[in-house]
Amino acid sequence: MKAAETKVFRTALIAMRARLRGDVSAMADVALRKTRSESSGDLSTMPTHIADLDSDGYEQEFTLTLMASDEDTLNHIHSALERIRTKTYGICEECAGVISKKRLEAIPFAALCIRCAEKEENQYPTQPGQPR
Repeated sequence: MKAAETKVFRTALIAMRARLRGDVSAMADVALRKTRSESSGDLSTMPTHIADLDSDGYEQEFTLTLMASDEDTLNHIHSALERIRTKTYGICEECAGVISKKRLEAIPFAALCIRCAEKEENQYPTQPGQPR
């Protein structure tokens, strides 16, 4: 891949990384807050409705799941930036073939060509409700 093309992808990856870092920080603040009443400053001793507690738990679990996904994406971005540094960006890590420019435009941190990504996906299919 030409240096000018790599520079465009590097800039996109750095911008994506900066945005995700901000998102993860904001989500961590939300997920780690104690309770709805503590976060709003309500320190009354009145009991909280059970539905509010359940909603808080769901929101916290959902936010933690999003954070884990974003952290995974950040790791992929870091790896892609390392491949740019070592001049292996755009080369499939599985078959050593060229990753199409269209694929890199869609997923700039892609480490596999379409064929190898499909093969990997078919090898480890995801079951509904189970993490991949």
